[in-house]
Amino acid sequence: MKNVMIALLLTGLTLTANQTLAAKAGATLDKQTATAQQQQKLNLNNASAEQLEAVPGIGKAKAQAILNYIQENGPITSQKQLTEVKGIGDKLAAKVAQYVSFN
Repeated sequence: MKNVMIALLLTGLTLTANQTLAAKAGATLDKQTATAQQQQKLNLNNASAEQLEAVPGIGKAKAQAILNYIQENGPITSQKQLTEVKGIGDKLAAKVAQYVSFN
């Protein structure tokens, strides 16, 4: 009986340890995923109209406005400069900046 109790106790400890380690590994994976997503931002100045339309908050009209702005004024180098595009205010520029780079 004593051996059964010890076996159950050890099994319980093993399961608890495995769950704890799995939770920590999941947190690390989430950080790695977030870093990878940040590295895959769309380059605003080299994007096509179709690529820009895929960015949340940007439709056909705003995508074309961005392309027109870049053609007339050169590359957009910051979120602040993005607000100079017709139809894009501070809130939309902040939202779009999460998905694009200004390189």
